[in-house]
Amino acid sequence: MKKLVPDPPVSLPCSRRNPEHDRANESMLQALCRHRGDGSPMDALKPTVGTVVGRDSLFCVREGISAEEALLHVSILLKAAEEVSDEITERASGVERGLIWSLIHNVEMARGVVDALLDGSRPPTQA
Repeated sequence: MKKLVPDPPVSLPCSRRNPEHDRANESMLQALCRHRGDGSPMDALKPTVGTVVGRDSLFCVREGISAEEALLHVSILLKAAEEVSDEITERASGVERGLIWSLIHNVEMARGVVDALLDGSRPPTQA
């Protein structure tokens, strides 16, 4: 007998959503909603808060860095990740090569978004 109604999707016990990413996205959306169109959306974002990078790390993000400067650093870090991934891809084979290409594609897209945000926040140049 053929079922007319499909089974509902199976919910996994552990969700793949990252609550930290959800909070960061919500914070970004709230900052953009507060922006009223006067000035750059970058102006609506607060400077960085000092925070340690990774567990048991010697490194941290400095407090008080503007959103624009922070995004510039993110763009540089993503560009470096692209270049490293390109080098690794040449030495990989099979499944690893496909995974690395997927990584490169995701990093390129992330850098594209960051660069578009930076370009969109700058005043237009007079020609």
